[in-house]
Amino acid sequence: MAIDDPVQGADSPRTKAPAKKPGDKKAGDKKPPAPANTTTTTWGAVRPLVLRLHFYAGLLIAPLLLIAATTGLLYSLSYQAEKIVYRQELRSPDSDRTAMLTDQVEAARAEHPDGKVTAVWPSSEDEESTRVLMTMPDSEESKSLAVFVDPHTAQIRGELDSYGTSGALPLRTWLSELHRHLHLGEPGRIYSELAASWLWVVALGGLLLWIGRRRTSKRALLRPEPGATGRRRTLTRHGSLGLWAATGFVLLSATGLTWSTYAGANIGAVQDQLGGATPVVSATLKSGEDAAAGAGAHEGHGGDSGAGGDHEGMDIGIDNALTAARQAGLDGPVVVKPPADGTAYVVAQRDNQFPVRLDSVAVDPGTGLILDELRFADYPLPAQLTRIGIDAHMGLTFGVVNQLLLAALALSLILIIVWGYRMWWQRRPTQDRKLSAGKPMARGAWRKVPLSVLLPLIAVAALVGWFVPLLGITLVAFLVLDVVLGAVTRARARAAKAGT
Repeated sequence: MAIDDPVQGADSPRTKAPAKKPGDKKAGDKKPPAPANTTTTTWGAVRPLVLRLHFYAGLLIAPLLLIAATTGLLYSLSYQAEKIVYRQELRSPDSDRTAMLTDQVEAARAEHPDGKVTAVWPSSEDEESTRVLMTMPDSEESKSLAVFVDPHTAQIRGELDSYGTSGALPLRTWLSELHRHLHLGEPGRIYSELAASWLWVVALGGLLLWIGRRRTSKRALLRPEPGATGRRRTLTRHGSLGLWAATGFVLLSATGLTWSTYAGANIGAVQDQLGGATPVVSATLKSGEDAAAGAGAHEGHGGDSGAGGDHEGMDIGIDNALTAARQAGLDGPVVVKPPADGTAYVVAQRDNQFPVRLDSVAVDPGTGLILDELRFADYPLPAQLTRIGIDAHMGLTFGVVNQLLLAALALSLILIIVWGYRMWWQRRPTQDRKLSAGKPMARGAWRKVPLSVLLPLIAVAALVGWFVPLLGITLVAFLVLDVVLGAVTRARARAAKAGT
């Protein structure tokens, strides 16, 4: 992502000092003492340490970030591609006639009698197909068969494999798995977690380095320097684009970590401790007196009167269950989950686009009464933020605009990484004819950091490394590698000196 200029200041290290002009002060002239600036002194001491970390992280982690950015760019475009590639299945001719939802589900069952219906996405638009999700005997985990039914004629439009609660179809599923684990399964998730773990570190480090440079105007902070050439042009492109994209990178990193393997488990544990776990509507059927006691609170939602326990084996049908949910206020796109043994129908909104509609209700299959309801507004704040953050990371929260922003961030990261490696190459010693490249900041930068700053930095690094394990492990690996390389360099120097 970034290999920054190791020299503090606006000029390149090869830039010659300007010639003295007549009237300039002589070398012996006294100058007034510069005012003390604690901030500048502290940053001047910390900067080499940040630069060295930025160098190694950019050099060694950037390949993983490049893969994540490239696959993420492809995934962000998959939503629109899916609508084109699977138009036959997703769309149906408009008609004034509407078939019963029960008939649409039965048509799917007739097509696959060995399948089990797990969820139904009723058509929410005039030309949208109904989607019946079924698990087959050979279905993989988190995957199901989606049978697309014309909502007007109950005719089958086609069938496709579907993944997860988002209903990703084969094209988006393939790209999603490429982005998440490179089609390597659980071991491959280490790559994406490493990328997410380091993205915010590299982004914030680069931001500090870019803002901390001396420059002649504020405009030079926000855009590449006009007329710059060589490495300086690459640096200003790298830094200014990184400034604009840094916030997006940090948000992508944070939301990506929420469903990672190791850091995600820690985030989930903290969220649970804070009472921010995502609630779930209760679909367990009440029996006898318990059901009768709560029946009066939800009258008027359809079905026969009476308690759920008094209607064992009865089923009002999916159409009536949907009607009850609509009367309870669940408008827009929904998903209906049929009842299993001892459970109710669960009808949940599936509109992830802001402002989100993700309310859900449980409908008694014997009476049509609402047994329980859960409003998204009643979610704990951490659960709301997590849901919206994950959906934004997936390109759902703001629809097409969200997907375009993701594509722009992915493309920005690709360019920043390419320019970072280019700077590394451009910093190589030009007088050396051998293959060489730029070197990092000299070792021992940490010794120049004031103890009052160094100790808190070490404490924060240890805490973050524990909470984000792959970041901590690779950071220790960087330090060990650095120590080993330093020892090898010193040993070679001693051997060369002894040989002369």
